[in-house]
Amino acid sequence: MQIDQVRSYLLALQDNICEALAEEDGQADFIVDEWQRPEGGGGRSRVLSNGAVFERAGVNFSHVRGAELPRSASATRPELAGRSFEALGVSLVVHPRNPHVPSSHANVRLFVAEKEGEDPVWWFGGGYDLTPYYGNREDCISWHRVAADACAPFGEDVYSRYKTWCDDYFFLPHRNEPRGVGGLFFDDLNSWDFDTCFAFMQAIGNSYIEAYRPIVAGQKDKPYTEHERQFQLYRRGRYVEFNLVFDRGTLFGLQSNGRTEAILMSMPPLVRWEYDYHPEPGSPEHELTHYYLQGRDWLTED
Repeated sequence: MQIDQVRSYLLALQDNICEALAEEDGQADFIVDEWQRPEGGGGRSRVLSNGAVFERAGVNFSHVRGAELPRSASATRPELAGRSFEALGVSLVVHPRNPHVPSSHANVRLFVAEKEGEDPVWWFGGGYDLTPYYGNREDCISWHRVAADACAPFGEDVYSRYKTWCDDYFFLPHRNEPRGVGGLFFDDLNSWDFDTCFAFMQAIGNSYIEAYRPIVAGQKDKPYTEHERQFQLYRRGRYVEFNLVFDRGTLFGLQSNGRTEAILMSMPPLVRWEYDYHPEPGSPEHELTHYYLQGRDWLTED
């Protein structure tokens, strides 16, 4: 395993994403917060706040070690419970100001679980997903097209498998609805050799800005009303509910005694809940849940 190579790539990826987002915002830049974890390792958090385009964007790098794999990381692989671990990755969440610009999330990561006398067990994970508040068909298609193109060199069925996994993972069962229009999600990836798995992680990490930045550029100057802003804040509540209740990355960070500020940077700065809200049938707000949030095959929509 070339962990140093993975680390170098992830740090460069963080820099590249922050540079692209700051350039697209045009007003604010990222602050840098380097931190150490008492149990081992640390990270570099970078956060942009109150920009012209992005109300909050957080891009975290972490490389942590521990004596025992947290429950969230061993839930699907109970045979690894109790092993020491090393985990490194980049995770980001972007919450734009304009309701017509979707929120987005991405992460790529490597886990290594070790036990004395046995070979280390390693796996990659990651992906990205898009959460619109007002749907745009062309944006959804282009998002998934970039994702499919990134997966294509690794097999004909890779995009469809990881697209389906994303739809299943980013789902709020108590609301009976997906968080957004999906993208890619993969975990426990070690079926290829290490170099191929690492190359796939890089293809996904590198394609995130290619997928997201054109959507931001096309929508960030679109006029919006106070009604649309309030609907955005209401729908952000779904984001909070998923991240605090279901997201394995959030749970891993908290269970591994990570830096709380970095873990919770995924929360939007403003959000609202409204009791038993139902959008007017036929409205753009109604269209979001009844057309866009339906687990569609966006490539066939093209």
